[in-house]
Amino acid sequence: MKKIVLVYSGGLDTSVCIPLMREEYGFDHVITVTVDVGQPADDIKQAEERAVSMGTEHYTVDARAEFVQEYCWPSVKANGDYQGYPISTSIARPLIALKAVEKAQELGATAFGHGCTGKGNDQFRIEYIMRTLMPEAQIIAPMREGKLNPDGSRSPWTRTEEIDYANAHGVVIPQTKDKIWSIDENLWGRSIEGGHLEEPNYSPPEEIFQWTRGLGACPDTPTLLTIGFENGVPVSLDGVPYSPLDLVLKVNKLAGDNGVGRVDIMEDRMLGLKVRENYECPGAVVLLLAHKALEALVGTQSELKFKSSVDREWGELAYKGLWFDPFKEDLEAFINKLQERVTGTVTVRLAKGSAVVVGRSSEFALYNEDLASFDSKTFDQSESLGMVKIHGLQSRMYWLLKQK
Repeated sequence: MKKIVLVYSGGLDTSVCIPLMREEYGFDHVITVTVDVGQPADDIKQAEERAVSMGTEHYTVDARAEFVQEYCWPSVKANGDYQGYPISTSIARPLIALKAVEKAQELGATAFGHGCTGKGNDQFRIEYIMRTLMPEAQIIAPMREGKLNPDGSRSPWTRTEEIDYANAHGVVIPQTKDKIWSIDENLWGRSIEGGHLEEPNYSPPEEIFQWTRGLGACPDTPTLLTIGFENGVPVSLDGVPYSPLDLVLKVNKLAGDNGVGRVDIMEDRMLGLKVRENYECPGAVVLLLAHKALEALVGTQSELKFKSSVDREWGELAYKGLWFDPFKEDLEAFINKLQERVTGTVTVRLAKGSAVVVGRSSEFALYNEDLASFDSKTFDQSESLGMVKIHGLQSRMYWLLKQK
């Protein structure tokens, strides 16, 4: 019996893959694996029902707590960002692939399937994990390989053709030809793309947003939120301890209710394609903002300057899904060392789409009020004269030579 493990979201691409695996690739035993990293409960249930209705052996893996602890928190420590938005979809893909590999090893499957297209980033992220952990496995990507034509050739699938194929095979899908956008959701962020949303000058309709309120629906009174950190990760809200999972859910709700976390950017994909992307990342935006503020309080100037470059490199690796790369481990050695002092509290004001840090405190703060205050005489300001006289000495000498 030919077994294949299909990474299954329940959406259009992966649902179409189920009959394709049987009809065009000859797999008589399709195992679908849905990994719960924070999708809506209704989506998880629908994926289960849809998979079972199409005769697959289905498994749902609850990986939410692991996702926060092992993927979101490292991203917080590294101020995880790519081109101006909190990386979210990218850090979930390695975990999803990992759970698919574990299920394949458990059930004796030696082939994987996924619904990634040949234009996107996810094919790299998912297959990297599969090829690293099961290098001998066969990997099939029907959307990338294209639809089979009567003459035996293949041509790329369009979204419209996928919908037509699904309808012809009795596959119930959420997309229509009018609302064709694709949504990916996890605890750390929500991405919306496709259809008119791909056009750089198209104004997104309010209906695409689920986590964040429009400005007109936000409360008039700001929300003050104090976030407690220990060793670089959030542990409490307003003095109340939370589990990692519950903390992310709580901040997502508070920030989203205040309209915080919408990101609309032009993004450069790994293949070099420039695409328009819409994201909702309310909790991630607030927690990353607070973490960076606390780092600025406890880190030296040299540490912070160096860490900005480390964070950028870490973000690039995470965006590419290279979770097992030795360079990532090297970067995290420095990141985690600094996080030993990133302990304290940060207060953020949430109001009508904005998140602003209004206070921060830490026992490791490198701030001394007595030295910094203009009302203090502890710092003998006259001692600065010698330093000022030699400031920029070489550039001043250059300027004099240039005038001659």
